Amino acid sequence: MGDDVEVLEDEIQAYDDGTVARIRVLDVPESSRFPDGIKYAFHYGEAGANEPIIRFDNHHGPHELHIAGQLFEIEFDGLQPLYRAWRAALPPEKRIDW
Repeated sequence: MGDDVEVLEDEIQAYDDGTVARIRVLDVPESSRFPDGIKYAFHYGEAGANEPIIRFDNHHGPHELHIAGQLFEIEFDGLQPLYRAWRAALPPEKRIDW
């Protein structure tokens, strides 16, 4: 990672059922790809799987929701609304960790 990228949040939780949840938020230089200066992922899925169960991210630039093997472009109204939506989608017994 370059000197101009700062890790703001990076938490991961592995569960006994083989799933993992991870939040990663980076402060990146503003650019056409990241006009908000933020790169993020809110992920929940099977460890090692190619497709998440649910993930909000802007890894490729556009804000996206990955769910049930499908990809949707979404509006970005800030990290808090995405975090709340991601947390609400977690199985109830796993929400306590977040």
